[in-house]
Amino acid sequence: MKTVKTILFDLDGTLLNTIDDLADAANWVCAQNGWPAFTVEQYKQMVGNGIPKLVERFSPADCRSPEQLAAALAQFTARYDAHKEDKTAPYPGIPELLAELKAAGIQTAVFSNKADALCGGIIDHYFAPGSFAAVRGSRPGVPTKPDPAGLYSLMADLGADASATLFVGDSDVDIATGHNAGLPALGAVWGFRGAAELTAAGADALLWRPADILAYISGMGGAQPN
Repeated sequence: MKTVKTILFDLDGTLLNTIDDLADAANWVCAQNGWPAFTVEQYKQMVGNGIPKLVERFSPADCRSPEQLAAALAQFTARYDAHKEDKTAPYPGIPELLAELKAAGIQTAVFSNKADALCGGIIDHYFAPGSFAAVRGSRPGVPTKPDPAGLYSLMADLGADASATLFVGDSDVDIATGHNAGLPALGAVWGFRGAAELTAAGADALLWRPADILAYISGMGGAQPN
């Protein structure tokens, strides 16, 4: 039976419910430019591939020249950075899960398509110091998920053994990321996309609440808190 020593988490829709702040910033950009706005439910289908892709998706088709997208991205980034903690909150059970994993000696880290510069600050705001061994977002020159290059780099920095590592996320992008890196990929049903998408993507297990991770790793032989 394998032992789990490292768990890598997606951020948006997995650890933090960020969708309202993302939607508000996106709709602010739309209003500034006279573009149609979208609902929160629609934005749940737009996120997951990084902020530049989100900006492209909410920009009208005739407003997607490189210059226009760059301007909209700058607007969004500034607005979101200033308001990224207005409505965002950890999902219920996540802080408790992280504490139990830490007590069990299982290292945790964050791997997100959100811009790297935004990830550290938002994690520091919502989680206790030392909750994660590393926090890694999208960086220039590194392909975004589901390409596994960034994940390989993070695992190398952590000294994580692929045979003892899990990836947890809430979208088909996350499941593909984990599988592309040769890791079991678990689907967080409480996030933005839901069970049907995660099942279709081939999730190794569905997690209906954060504590389900403890049951999963127990079945694999992972260390458990006392």
